[in-house]
Amino acid sequence: MSHMSESLVIRGPGQLDLEALPVQAPAENELIVDIKLGGICGSDLHYWKHGSSGASVLTDPMILGHEVVGIVQQAAADGAGPTAGTPVAIHPATSCGTCAQCTAGRSHLCLDGRYLGSAAHRPHTHGGFTTSMVVPRRNVRPLPEGVPLEHFAMAEPASVAWHAVNRAGSVTGRRILVIGAGPIGLAIVAVLRLRGAGEIVVSDLFPRPLDTARRLGADRTTSPGEPGGEETNVDFDTTFECSGTPAGLSQAVEATRGGGDVVMVGNQRVGDVPFPAARAISKELRISGSWRFQNEFDEVVQALASGQLDLTPIITHIIDWSDYNRAFELASRPSESSKVLLAIGPRHQVDAK
Repeated sequence: MSHMSESLVIRGPGQLDLEALPVQAPAENELIVDIKLGGICGSDLHYWKHGSSGASVLTDPMILGHEVVGIVQQAAADGAGPTAGTPVAIHPATSCGTCAQCTAGRSHLCLDGRYLGSAAHRPHTHGGFTTSMVVPRRNVRPLPEGVPLEHFAMAEPASVAWHAVNRAGSVTGRRILVIGAGPIGLAIVAVLRLRGAGEIVVSDLFPRPLDTARRLGADRTTSPGEPGGEETNVDFDTTFECSGTPAGLSQAVEATRGGGDVVMVGNQRVGDVPFPAARAISKELRISGSWRFQNEFDEVVQALASGQLDLTPIITHIIDWSDYNRAFELASRPSESSKVLLAIGPRHQVDAK
């Protein structure tokens, strides 16, 4: 007999509610995980505000969330994998394994791939903002005992950042600009510092995330239109565009030296956006897209476990999930918050930050 799980379900713009839903019976190679923390991502906010995220449009009720960590409640019946009581992070992607992208080692570009809390396919893929969920063993990563789960709550966005930095090639000793100090941009700063970048400059509209960027290793921060900053805000070897705005893309092309790299990380709106192509051509820039991640998730979990990477400064709030509307409103205000975590389950299980 299945038991019930409390889940945060989106039905349309602004239609977010906690609902009791049955937990399916796990297959031999699946575990049941009690989710403890869930990070609110930009895509979650888009579903909440617009009922869609990019080209993914809600047509049915869906459990949100893909940045989740928890504790194994029930081990896989086949006896393999982590045992009950093990803290785990959950890799949110599942790929087909057989298409041309998967066989070429680009499983994150699988056209038939699934991602937790995504309306890209129908039926939609339910997410991890739920008290208990069934997870295939291959998507579960055991975490070390004794390290607070909060340290791993940023594993998924950090993997996006790790993959983006990989897209740029070697960053050792390079002069680097990061445009947009949201959670991904901030995680990129930390990864760049870990990888031995020479100088890291971060640009954002708001003072609060720029303060966090400096804590994570940025050498200098700047705001667009800041007086006197223009002459020093050019000739970067590599620029990471993390704002997802046409203005940020233009700034990236302008600020990068001839022969340099621009990595586009922030999601631009669907359809055409203005792009200074002539400048990109005459400067012979390498323009790369960066989309999600694959094996980087394991490297990030290791870096977080060892303490090499500490992303807790990016977590600004941990809010009991019964207060989900306030959490989503706060997460949608970048001047006030970076990463907002939901404490999932009974209130006493996670201390509010």
